[in-house]
Amino acid sequence: MKQLSYVLALVFLAAIGTTSPVTAQETPNYVNHNSTAGIPDYDIMYKKRLWRRMDLKEKQNRSFFAFNNEITKIIIEAVNAGVLFPYKNDSLLTRMSKEEFLENLKYPEYGGDQLTEEEKAMGFTEDDAWGTDDGWGDDSGWGDEGNASDAPASDGSDGSALASADYFFPADVSVLEIMEDWVFDKRRSRLFYDIQSITLILPAEKFPETGLQRLVATFKYKDLEDLFRSMPEDALWFNPQNSAEHKNLADAFLLRLFSARLIKVANPEDSYIADIYNTNPKEGLIASQRIEQELLELEHELWEY
Repeated sequence: MKQLSYVLALVFLAAIGTTSPVTAQETPNYVNHNSTAGIPDYDIMYKKRLWRRMDLKEKQNRSFFAFNNEITKIIIEAVNAGVLFPYKNDSLLTRMSKEEFLENLKYPEYGGDQLTEEEKAMGFTEDDAWGTDDGWGDDSGWGDEGNASDAPASDGSDGSALASADYFFPADVSVLEIMEDWVFDKRRSRLFYDIQSITLILPAEKFPETGLQRLVATFKYKDLEDLFRSMPEDALWFNPQNSAEHKNLADAFLLRLFSARLIKVANPEDSYIADIYNTNPKEGLIASQRIEQELLELEHELWEY
């Protein structure tokens, strides 16, 4: 009888241990906190980190870049409003200040849009060069309502300096760099594209003097998804075929409605595909397409395990 009581006591203690709140709290420690998929590490059978370049001017991506509703406009305005935090790079460890962010959106010092002395003598002003209907809109949050000439002087900390200085428009920021994890969940036997971050880039064509692109800022995709979900009427993927079927930008990324070329796969040298296959300009593109096909084949083979 004593032995039976002892066994029952052990079973009871074991049951309490398995339902302990301490045990339940350990699980999040095994999950990537930048992940939107929330897959625990012990359920990941295979993973690769990928980087993709998304040109918003491509036909397939124009729905993310609809006039006056560009994805870059939504992100920039959110930073200015203080509801979204930029980072310096895709490590997502160091935050970028608002002042640095605004500085990255400025024209270079040799900006050709500034008025010449002859134009100033003819009566033109900087307000004429900047324009009052510049695509930001009166309710964009970039400065006070009204014309640029009505805006008070500012050091740029509140974003109102954009009304009187030379800044790139949101439509000029036409390239996104997407960092994502290609993850196979062995528990659900399913492949996930788990986006980690999105970087805003000013393309090299905006800097003809140097021919170099400029990284504006990087954002946690988890933060961006929350932002898009909080703006169901504004953060829209434009459906040109059926206006009743516009989608939230978060859903558009989830459904992979974009086109983005593979530019890097995680490697010890942290080299881009174009740097590895650089014998001629076509080699990088061909290698990128080949690696995409290899990933598709690998996904097929993982189902056999």
